[in-house]
Amino acid sequence: MTQISTLGEFGLIRRLTEDIEIKNAETRKGVGDDCAILKFEEGYEQLVTTDLLMEGVHFDLTYIPLKHLGYKSAMVNFSDVYAMGGQPKQITVSLALGKRFTIEDMDEFYAGLRLACDAHGVDIVGGDTTSSLTGLAISITCIGIVEEGQAILRSGAKDTDIICVSGNLGAAYMGLQLLEREKRVYYAQLDDARRLEGTAREDALRELETAQPDFSGHEYLLERQMKPEARRDIIERLRQAGIRPTAMMDISDGLSSELMHICRQSNTGCRVYEERIPLDYQTAAMAEELNMNVTTCALNGGEDYELLFTIPIADHEKIADVEDVKIIGHITKPELGLALITRDGAEFELKAQGWNPLA
Repeated sequence: MTQISTLGEFGLIRRLTEDIEIKNAETRKGVGDDCAILKFEEGYEQLVTTDLLMEGVHFDLTYIPLKHLGYKSAMVNFSDVYAMGGQPKQITVSLALGKRFTIEDMDEFYAGLRLACDAHGVDIVGGDTTSSLTGLAISITCIGIVEEGQAILRSGAKDTDIICVSGNLGAAYMGLQLLEREKRVYYAQLDDARRLEGTAREDALRELETAQPDFSGHEYLLERQMKPEARRDIIERLRQAGIRPTAMMDISDGLSSELMHICRQSNTGCRVYEERIPLDYQTAAMAEELNMNVTTCALNGGEDYELLFTIPIADHEKIADVEDVKIIGHITKPELGLALITRDGAEFELKAQGWNPLA
């Protein structure tokens, strides 16, 4: 028998869906992009995407507040719709809950969810709830719209296209590493306290109940991990600049992984330059503190929810004027492969080492 982890998330999806035949004329695009595309209303197509988040796999309630989790759960779906050039309109929310959760807990989760929906003009139109024996599970389906024929796929990149990315990369991963480090410190202190006896044990445990880690100087990293923002603003700026990307994805599993998806589905190669990958100062400082390679974190960290896209080389001057977008490389012929060019000019094969929830 073959372990699912050998295929990875996208390998499993390809295996399960490669022979599916489209039966309905309304289904314009099925599995294989950030959203499916459906056509019902004249002049527009519908985008449909869904995300499943599992406690212990995608989030840890030791350190992420439920309000932040609700906000993030919505944003990751909105990001998929923006990555297709569309506008999210509605979501359905399904939850599987363990007995430890209270009504007040769900009020907090929905407060974050509604905050995200209000910010992006999205309606909550339904969902489901059930019980869970393994913690909290969250499934959100988002429905969006895009003008007919204007959806941006992963498969449109062409040789000589410019590769661009919004914002900066690696900060969310560094935020996660910071939270995980403090979690380990807390549990180590808890073990030490439990080894004590009498009043010393009681005092140590009482002190831990109110102890809070010092995150000063790292606020941006925590925000990127726990409260990501879907980049609607970038879609609007590109539209205002008269730029239509040839291919686009959001960066949820890491830059390397997403670039490989675009190149595979566009049948191209690419060249990405290490010195051009945008980094925040806190990201670089945290990587140094943890003795990690910051470029590796930016390439493979994931959960940045920035937009990775390609544009024709003729739009080079236009993109230079778009705020918060950086050119990081270019598309090549497929036989040239996928390569990272380091700061000293060395060339390395780009590999997908990002998030694999099935590993």
